[in-house]
Parts: sequence; C-alpha cells; structure tokens
Amino acid sequence: MLPQVNRILYCTDLSKNASYAFQYAVYLARETGADIHILKVVEQLSGDEKLTLQSYILNQSSREEFLHQRLNNAKAQLQQRQDYFWEQIAPEEQALRSKVIGCEVVEGYPEQTILKRSKELECDLIIMGAHEKGWFHTLLGSVAKNVLRESRIPTLIVPRPEKKGS
Repeated sequence: MLPQVNRILYCTDLSKNASYAFQYAVYLARETGADIHILKVVEQLSGDEKLTLQSYILNQSSREEFLHQRLNNAKAQLQQRQDYFWEQIAPEEQALRSKVIGCEVVEGYPEQTILKRSKELECDLIIMGAHEKGWFHTLLGSVAKNVLRESRIPTLIVPRPEKKGS
C-alpha cells in the first residue's frame, strides 16, 4: 500500500527560502488533498539572554511585554507573508488557501517543538526550507539537519532556488 499524505506540517523561519518552500507545501497539498498546518517557532531565550534582559529592563511587566512582543512581531510577519503569497498566486488556485487549517507561532526550542507538534498534529510530512547561508551545516541549517535526523516521518527540505542569471 502506498503512503498517504493527509497532513503537512510546514515550518518557517520567515526567510525568503521558507517562502519558496511554502510553494511546495501548497503544491503537495493540491496533489494529495492534504491539509497544511503552519508552524513558526520563536527560539526560547537562553539563560544569558534572560539575564541580560533582566539587567537592562528592570521592570517585570516591561520584560514580559518585551517577550510577548517577540511573539506578536513573528505573528504579524507570518500573516504578512501569507497574505503576500496568496495575493501572488494564480486566481484559479486561490481556493487552496482553505488547505491551511492551522497557523501558530510558539516559543520553544525549534527542533524539539517541530518534532513534538508533528506528532501531536499526526502529520504525515514535514516541509521546511534549507538555511540561506554557508556550507553544509549552515546550508542545511542546524534546525533542518536535526529535524531530518530525528524525525520518524518523511521530511522535505527545500533547497534555495538558483539565483536568476547564475
């Protein structure tokens, strides 16, 4: 029996390549009838970063507001990217937007959060873009590399598109 793809977890770091990878998520949703769940993980602050934040922002409510604003900024940016994507897509494919059944921005450790949410959502496929810089480790990106290594479901890492004129 051939595998079925009913739920796709599309993970984004909000980079240009992540937007490119979303095209593949939508394409595969169209071809398989799968639903798409979008996930953006805002990396949790390290202990040193939290200490620095406490040193410079003494007021507890101001610190909490700063941390809350990080998530709100990511949500706003994700919404802008989604709106732009759907504005650019062919009119006959606009109905595919209904395939996006969930969109969340959470704070956590990216690899762990992606793997956890893929299980909780009972996803059949994870799609994410390769990192935009450097060579193998950074080309693939440590998050993508770790998800690829630890995932027990198929994971599609979409490479950067070739630059025009190359």
